[in-house]
Amino acid sequence: MSSRIEWVRESCGLLRSIAEQYDVTRPFAGLTIGTGIHLEPKTVALLLTLRRGGARVVSTGNLNSTQQDAVDYLREHGVDVVGGPTADEREHDRHLRTVLEARPDMLLDNGGDLFVRYLEQPYPGLLGGTEETTSGRARLRPLREQLGVPILVINDSPIKQFAENKHAVGQSVFESFMRITNRATNGRRVTVFGYGACGKGVAANFRNAGSLVSVIETDPVLRLEANFDGFAVPDREVALAMADVVVTVTGARDVVTAQDLHLLHDDVVLLNGGHFPAEIAVGGICADERVKSVTDITDGITTIRLHDGRRIHLLTDGHMVNLAGPRPLGNSIESMDIGFALQARCLEAVAGGRVGAESVVVPVPRFIDEAVSEAYLAMA
Repeated sequence: MSSRIEWVRESCGLLRSIAEQYDVTRPFAGLTIGTGIHLEPKTVALLLTLRRGGARVVSTGNLNSTQQDAVDYLREHGVDVVGGPTADEREHDRHLRTVLEARPDMLLDNGGDLFVRYLEQPYPGLLGGTEETTSGRARLRPLREQLGVPILVINDSPIKQFAENKHAVGQSVFESFMRITNRATNGRRVTVFGYGACGKGVAANFRNAGSLVSVIETDPVLRLEANFDGFAVPDREVALAMADVVVTVTGARDVVTAQDLHLLHDDVVLLNGGHFPAEIAVGGICADERVKSVTDITDGITTIRLHDGRRIHLLTDGHMVNLAGPRPLGNSIESMDIGFALQARCLEAVAGGRVGAESVVVPVPRFIDEAVSEAYLAMA
């Protein structure tokens, strides 16, 4: 695994270039950056780049995506890592609160977990930070007045939308389905919940692999876009009843629940590509009176058998399928290199006072988007 981390670090051209610059400029000297983000090899490259900029980094992972070798590597290279791999929400909560006990000057958040807990016990001196996800932006936007510090939303960058979400998430969710199930996608009826950038990528990748793809989207404009892109947009019940594979990528909770059990046909596969492990209501489904048994079949596959004989196969317990299953590689290195370059430059802008308190839960500034785009194209 350490060799894979080295492979990833060497492959992150943008972050390597930024780290070399940071050796000289030291934009985070004297500052502590607290992070709660998926701890895997590409995140290692980001956090060590911040270290090269002079930061003390105090970090913990996300639910069921932390990789122990990444934790060990970070600790060996001077990052204070709190905890390790866990799927226990209470343990994860303790880890996040321990990060905040260090009173970081900036927060690099993923899903709003750190900023929400910061508001419970605010401390003086927080300069601001970044939020990685759509889920986190939705969670933090109603709290803008309480937060009152610059928070730049990486996911709202057009670069992040097309480079990572559309192209990389779609590719890695599809790849994870193939790797975990080893089942063909040709001719399979796939229902995708959500037609944001991630949903667009998932739908396109399954269609490119010969699947018959339907899209369920509550936003009528996005639903129209899916229709114009050539996807079927049937009613929700129809799409679920016909699906061989159901993929959730909405950022919302309880997208598929026990109330949908009567619609699902035998041998259907459920998987989630969204950030929070709550899009598929696993607990409620498994506890339903129609369920006869719940059996872990093999790595990443759980089969829920109903009393009427139907089988429902759940991948990675409803956690983010591309980071929670066996051999969890996540998104492509190049896409994450771009997204994490945005992270580094945004934190640099906050540390240097280039964005003010009016920039509370706002997209990445245009000057950062342009700089990262030009840097990537210069390497091409």
